[in-house]
Amino acid sequence: MYFVFDVETIPDFDFLRILLNNSESNEDDLLIEASEQLTRNNSGFLPPMYHRMVSWVGLWIENDGKPKQKTSWNGDNEKKGLKELFDSLHTYKDYGLIHHNGRGFDLPLLTYRAMKYGLQMPLRLNHRDIRYRFSNVNIDLMDEFSNYGASSFPKLKHLGYLIDIPFKQTGEGNEVLRMYREGDFDQIERYCYEDVMATYIVWLHMKYTVGDIPIDAFSNLKERAMAKLKEIQEAT
Repeated sequence: MYFVFDVETIPDFDFLRILLNNSESNEDDLLIEASEQLTRNNSGFLPPMYHRMVSWVGLWIENDGKPKQKTSWNGDNEKKGLKELFDSLHTYKDYGLIHHNGRGFDLPLLTYRAMKYGLQMPLRLNHRDIRYRFSNVNIDLMDEFSNYGASSFPKLKHLGYLIDIPFKQTGEGNEVLRMYREGDFDQIERYCYEDVMATYIVWLHMKYTVGDIPIDAFSNLKERAMAKLKEIQEAT
């Protein structure tokens, strides 16, 4: 069993104010200051420690790629959202993970936020099967396609264009804060769900390309996944 997942976040402004000793600037100015002082990248995107979660979506799939169950959460009560995610991850015992940049962002974020709230994560997330970078059951598409950093890391959206599938129709990551400020949590979750389906579809293509999934099974699974992706995109 595999858990295909994605997490959506916004900056943790309360934490940033403490770190930067800045209680007066508005959030936008605070974010600029934080980007200048706390990032080590050209994008200005803050590292996972400085974010808080506002939505997550997971799709349980069987080992042969067949989808089994979708589970999700969105809201302002981050501690509740973490508990629901961890409860979902207790559904199965020896599951694997599939994600895009989950090693670089989502999984560290979950560890930081669980520590903040004094929560205990599922033991599976600390198992060697998951922690080992070259694990066959913790699949990060960025590692898979870059040969673990030997080549450049691909964007999920670009992988979609490569296989002629239009991802990112419900928004971009930098729009999540706007959605949050507008109170549109359902839209945030739809955006998150689209990323999960995009990750799943790219994974299907990868598995077919390397010969792990036969053509008939791939065609059937892709058709179903594309129908669900279209449904998500048209719901916006």
